[in-house]
Order: sequence, then structure tokens, then C-alpha cells
Amino acid sequence: MCNILYNTITMITILLLEGTNMKTNYTIYILLTHSGSVPSKLIKMYTREPYSHVSIALDPNLNELYSFGRLKPSNPIFGGFVREDIVYGTFGRFPKTQCAVYSLTVNQQQYERLKSELNNFVINRTKYGYNFLGLFGIMFDIPIQRDNKFFCSQFVATLLKNSGIDIFRKAPALVRPGDFRKCKELKLIYEGSLRSYRLYSTFYGDILSKA
Repeated sequence: MCNILYNTITMITILLLEGTNMKTNYTIYILLTHSGSVPSKLIKMYTREPYSHVSIALDPNLNELYSFGRLKPSNPIFGGFVREDIVYGTFGRFPKTQCAVYSLTVNQQQYERLKSELNNFVINRTKYGYNFLGLFGIMFDIPIQRDNKFFCSQFVATLLKNSGIDIFRKAPALVRPGDFRKCKELKLIYEGSLRSYRLYSTFYGDILSKA
């Protein structure tokens, strides 16, 4: 009788602990892309990396995807904080876009801070601009931080660092798209056509959310 009671209490304790861990671990997603646009080709030519753009999302379907890029899909000159869509908008102009999707597990505090930081960008989106000067700085390994101005990889790295997720150990203004691809903390969950990812995520959404 005592053994049964002990085993029951032990099992309940384990289940409670597992339930707690499930509630305190969250997954965020990093999207690397190469659209084939003229700017992306120039970046790829210089970096010799397969991807030239970085975005971040909190869901595996990438329904809420954010980065710094074109404010208007047809104009590469004017950039700023944008909510992206993997089918329409800028990506819609380049249907052959290739991508890699990575997952990153974070704790509850980091996740809540990340949502708060991201919400500040959303609320104040009109205040932000694109850090073109920072792109030249990164070529010479000189971090150029400008108020309310970011390029894509700098934005994602800043968002992570401000949320207590420092996975690069260097200034966000020096982080390149290739740094995400090489980061050991990130887990690759998909690589291929961006257009096909939505279908892939629809079928494997439950698996991806646990990745």
C-alpha cells in the first residue's frame, strides 16, 4: 500500500514538473531568405552566404513576421520596420525566394520580454528607419548604431539581446545573416522554397511548434 502511494505521488510530481516546463518553455522562429532581388544579389555576392535577409516570428506558420526592409514592395530605397508576409507583399514579388527556418527555445521571462520589445516596435513603427550607413560599417567591422534605425540582422539581434537572449556575444550592429545560419543555439527545421513553407507548416504545424 505504501509503495503504491509513493509511486502515485512520484508520478504526480513528475507530471506536474513536466507541465511546468511546458508552460515555461517557448519557441520563437528565425527566417533567413534570399529573394533574388538586385540588393539581395549584391549582399550575397559580398558575403558569399546563401541568405541575405533575416526576419523573426513567434509562431511556426510565420503569420506575424517582422523585420527591417522595404516599406513598399516595389521600392528598395525606402526602408523601415515592416510586418512581412511570406506569400504577399515583397516576398510576393519574388516567388522563387529560397529560405531557411530556424527555431529557438526560450524561457517564459525571455519570451514575455521579447513580445514587449516587439510590441514597442509595432506601436512606434513610423518612428523607425533603415540603417543604410550601418551596412557600410559592418563591411569594415565597425558597429554603427543610429537612433531608431536598423538593418534586418541588426534588428533581430537587438530584439533578442534586449530580451535577455544574447546568442552572438557581439554588438548587434555587427551581426550578419550568416551569423544566424552558423549559430549553434538555432535549430534548422526547414530549408527550401519560401512559397512552399506555408503548405509545409500547415501539415506539420504541431511538430514545428514543439521543435
